[in-house]
Amino acid sequence: MRSIFIKILLWFAATLIVCLAGSAITNSFRNRFAPGRHDFFSRSLSLEVSEARHAYENGGKAELQEYFRRLDGFFPGAHALVNLNGIDLVTGKDRSQELRKVGPHWSPGTERRMAIAWPTRDGKYRLVIDSPAPVGPWSPIPFYLWIVAAALVFCYILAVHLASPLRSLEQAVERFGQGDLRVRAASNRRDEFGKLASAFNVMAERIETLLTAERRLLQDVSHELRSPLARLEFAVELARTNPDRNRSLDRIQKEIERLSTLVSELLQVTRAESDLDGPNLDEIELPALLQQVVEDSAVESEAHHCHVHLSANEPVLLRGDRELLRRAVENVLRNAIRYAPQQSSVDVTLERRVDTAVIAVRDYGPGVPEESLPNLFKPFFRVEADRNRNTGGGVGLGLSIAQRAVLVHQGVIRARNADPGLMVEIELSLARTHGSLTPLPARAALK
Repeated sequence: MRSIFIKILLWFAATLIVCLAGSAITNSFRNRFAPGRHDFFSRSLSLEVSEARHAYENGGKAELQEYFRRLDGFFPGAHALVNLNGIDLVTGKDRSQELRKVGPHWSPGTERRMAIAWPTRDGKYRLVIDSPAPVGPWSPIPFYLWIVAAALVFCYILAVHLASPLRSLEQAVERFGQGDLRVRAASNRRDEFGKLASAFNVMAERIETLLTAERRLLQDVSHELRSPLARLEFAVELARTNPDRNRSLDRIQKEIERLSTLVSELLQVTRAESDLDGPNLDEIELPALLQQVVEDSAVESEAHHCHVHLSANEPVLLRGDRELLRRAVENVLRNAIRYAPQQSSVDVTLERRVDTAVIAVRDYGPGVPEESLPNLFKPFFRVEADRNRNTGGGVGLGLSIAQRAVLVHQGVIRARNADPGLMVEIELSLARTHGSLTPLPARAALK
């Protein structure tokens, strides 16, 4: 028996049957072994035999016969009073053989009748009752059958109520195990089964996101590695045949640097994702953090013949992971410097809005096509491959790393065209001053 539905139904049915049977058996033993004078039925019989004796001893057969006539009107059946020898005191019939079958008090009788022989206290007389209806302990059972039927119906409903969400969850788990990663357990319940279904859905969503992101990441990495590896192979062959080996070696060195940059940025993505469970929380002064990032980018801005202007005069305190935030702002700033025109500026501003802080980084370059803005934070996304080659751009992971770091802090990062240039805004909540950061949602962890 492997079905929990059948188990629940049978257990409830068995419990009900045991309770009813136990009640009947207990009543049977109680009536059988309890002294006759101590229960209502025994006292009623004792009263009847006492009244019959009184009628016979004071009025004879006629008075006894009149008493039985009145008694038959209240209690259907045949009543008789016999002496020690078993002689019926009204009819004179010898009923000794019949009384031997009845026993000292009563006998079970048949399904339709029951015989009772109830003695007086001194044992001189016995009241014999031939009842047309059973009065034994099992006689009420047919009247309780509707209770059994009703209980079985309610047990069935309860079993369905308990087993149906488990069956639904079982089907969902089975389909998920067969590779259908989009399947979810449908349950609107608020009890433990609902919580179990919700936990499964969260787990399934997380696994689907991780597996999908892993496949996409492997595809993107293989695509990004294919080109520099092919160029390396070509440069090696060229170095073997070209007398100008220094040029070939420079080409090899350049491709190695590109591969190194790719691996470095992939490690940053992995590090940002591994920091979700236990970020290092500090009290961070955002103006000081931005000042440090701007100073660190001075060499790169000078190489691109532009300068970075910081406007962060208002003190803003935030609790978060210093390294993750620094990495997010740095990647956004480096991206802006890369596409900033020569002799232009990159503006970095910090603004406090009630319970949020907004960090804005703007360049005055060509901007981004509107249709490309939603994809700007996707891994390995680049607006124009030719422009990246001309500008010496990276592999398209900088803004993706920044987004992960911002999401860990429950913030929002967005980009829009500023005409001219591109404006990237990082909005962070200042309401959280204690506690720990919340890990990324399942679909945002590896977007």
